[in-house]
This record gives sequence, structure tokens and C-alpha cells, in this order.
Amino acid sequence: MTKADRYAAAGVRLDTADEAKRRIAELVRTTRTPLARGAVGGFGGMVRVPEGYKKPVLVMSTDGVGSKVLVAAAAGIHDTVGEDLVNHSVNDILVHGAAPLAFLDYIATGNLVPEIAAQIVSGVARGCRAHEMTLAGGETAQMPDLYQPGHYDLAGAIVGVVEEDKALHGDRVTAGDQLIGYASTGLHTNGYTLARKIVFEGMKLALDDPFPETGQSVREVLLAVHRSYASALRPLLDTAHALAHVTGGGIAGNLVRVLPPGVAMAAVVPGADARRPGESRRDAARVQSGSRDDRGRHARRRRDGYARGIARAGAGLAHRRGARGQQACGAV
Repeated sequence: MTKADRYAAAGVRLDTADEAKRRIAELVRTTRTPLARGAVGGFGGMVRVPEGYKKPVLVMSTDGVGSKVLVAAAAGIHDTVGEDLVNHSVNDILVHGAAPLAFLDYIATGNLVPEIAAQIVSGVARGCRAHEMTLAGGETAQMPDLYQPGHYDLAGAIVGVVEEDKALHGDRVTAGDQLIGYASTGLHTNGYTLARKIVFEGMKLALDDPFPETGQSVREVLLAVHRSYASALRPLLDTAHALAHVTGGGIAGNLVRVLPPGVAMAAVVPGADARRPGESRRDAARVQSGSRDDRGRHARRRRDGYARGIARAGAGLAHRRGARGQQACGAV
């Protein structure tokens, strides 16, 4: 019995792994930027820090797509979750003012199907090219004892760079600053365990059914790509006091991360259905003095009133110049 035979008997196919790596390597090459160094397929990915930084600071983040992959698997559409992963990660470092440099992905599955792996990475590569970022490496793991056939998990890590004195931490936020929301393109990559229960069990909808009030199918609504706010917010980074990526935990759980002690958000005016995706929600809220308890109380009051449904949920809040000439605190 050969080595390949022994692995196959345990549920791991070395030949499919080799084919998946070949396809993925081709996609990785399409993302190479002038900053990329080293060869594709090395033990570690390499990128240079761009010229022109006086005190460059690396900003890193890691995240996953969560149970949205179950919708992708059921629909047989796998590239969009790859793009979701990149855009989510770009937003996570964007709120610190960082520009993306490199990305790494991780795909874990029970039975590796090269075509599916390639579809996933094609979405990752598309997101990387859109942000001029190198897909510097990744990992594809076969674990038949851990994952059911047809199931997989997807995660990634991003590295970005920002000038040290331009990094956003939330310490510039003051009472009187205003908040502006940027609309989402749907649920993005959070809340899918609850959403799937509501849509498939509560509403009794199937993937190809029309989703109410959207003009789209359930498949299109649930697989809408997580919006990247880079192009909308990058021109505003020099004037923003803070940004927050509103994902798991909603406004209540994320905005508090960039509000300094003694500062709270006063109110949110709902209106999620009145704006196109990415359009700012004007006069959404104002920052005022208050304790952490105040922030929690305001957040709890807002939690049920802000979201307007799966297709019209707000993505978060973004900066705006205050009424008295102050710069705004914000979120993406």
C-alpha cells in the first residue's frame, strides 16, 4: 500500500489536494503587487512596507465568514464568501486608518473538492485585486473526522499599514461630534445562525423563493457580498475622529469600542430603508457626555429600533463634520 493509499483509506485524498493547490496557485499569482516578495508556495508570504512612511505601524486582523458558508454550500455558490472574507477584513483595519498590504486565507473541509476550493479562492483573489493587496499565502486542510461531507469553514488574516500619528483609536472623539451611518448591502457576514433560522424555519422560505419587499430571491439576499467601505471612507480618514466596523454585536457592541471614557452616543434616528447601499444616513446621532453605563443603556434602547430587516439592516456609522465645525466620530 502506498502513502497515498494509506491517506485515502483515512479519508484524505493527496491527489485532490495537489490539484487544489495547483488551481489556487494560479489565482494567487493574479494578486501579486509590486510589494510582493518571495515565491508562490513558500512557507511564508512576504510583502514590503511601501515607501514614504516615516513611522509605519502594521495593523493586523483575523476573522471568518461564519455560518454564511452553509448558505453558500446549499446554493452551490462559493466565490462570494471568499470576497466577503476579504472585504470584512479590509473594513476591520480601515477603521484604524490602515491600507491593506497582504492577506492569508484558511479553508478547512471534510472532503476537499478542488473546484469548490478554487471558487472560494477566486472570490478571495477578486477582493484582494480590488484593494491592490497581495494574497500572500494560505492553508487548505482536509479533516474528514471533523467536518461533514460538503461542509467547510473559511477564515483569513490581513496585514495593513498606517502612519503612526494618523492611526485612529477613538481618542479624538469629543462630546458634540456627530455620527453618520453608511448602509450595508445586507447582513454582511454576521448573524447567519439566527437569520437562517428565521428565513428557513420561521418564514418557511427556500433559496429560490422571492424575498419579501426586495425584488430578489432568498439566495441573492443572503449571499449579498459584504460591502467594502474603503473607497467611500479613505478620502475622509484625515478628518474622522473615529470609525467602527459594525458587525457582530451591532451598534451597541461595536461603537462602544471607539468611544472614550465619559462619552456616549445620544440617539439614533431610524430610516434604514431610505438610503441606497453605501449612502450616508445624515443626522443619525450625536455624541454626548456620559458614563459607560449610559452608553450601555442607550445601546439597549437602540438595539431593536435600528435594524429594519435582513435586506435593509444598517451597516454602521461614519464620520461627519459637526454642526459647530467639529470633526465627527464615526463607523463604517
